[in-house]
Amino acid sequence: MATYVLVHGGGHGGWCYQPVARLLRAAGHEVHTPTLTGLGERAHLVGPHVDLDLHIQDVVALLHCENLRDVILVGHSYGGMVITGIADRAADRVGRLVYLDAANPVNGQSLVDVAGPIIEATRPTGQVVDGVELVLIPFPEAGAFYGVTDPDDLVWMAERLTPHPWRCFEQPLTLTNEAALWAIPRYHIVCTSTLATRDPDLMAKARADGRLWDIDTGHDLMITEPRATADALAQVAEAS
Repeated sequence: MATYVLVHGGGHGGWCYQPVARLLRAAGHEVHTPTLTGLGERAHLVGPHVDLDLHIQDVVALLHCENLRDVILVGHSYGGMVITGIADRAADRVGRLVYLDAANPVNGQSLVDVAGPIIEATRPTGQVVDGVELVLIPFPEAGAFYGVTDPDDLVWMAERLTPHPWRCFEQPLTLTNEAALWAIPRYHIVCTSTLATRDPDLMAKARADGRLWDIDTGHDLMITEPRATADALAQVAEAS
């Protein structure tokens, strides 16, 4: 059985993986769903110190403290930035990388560089609280921004979404162990609607290698299509 570490995206928390985690655990897999500092149930820890580097450190520490090895490391959306940094710093503990409708950065890029117009559009509606610039401010129907339409899911999300420090999105990713990082097999599970916006060469290679799945649903596919997402993740574990 496989060991999964599922890293959430902006404004979310480990809670967003509950439906997928249940399915993977029922199949016998070990699943960890950490919440990054300043978000979800850790929102009370938000402050000027919260940035991309801290979020990378959050999960590297989990890998070490739980002595996890050969993990399937999954990142959703902004989580693609985080898992790339984690794999750079702890390559010996990561067996496979999965980008779940996620950013695919290279050294020196920030999320603003990777997803410019989309992420910049969140800034005008942000707020500065205790000196921290926050974006993705929750509102009752905020789940719709992430492609969620089911009324029950929207209520569930509205009770859990939290603001996200802008600093995380503008900080460039620093990679220092790229040979080991890029040697790790990479897989992509994306929304059909976002395929056209992605690097065509990267997607074509992933498809040719059998490392690309596309699911016709909204951006938060772990909420809108948990079965299809879990099935794709299970196939990653089985891939050669």
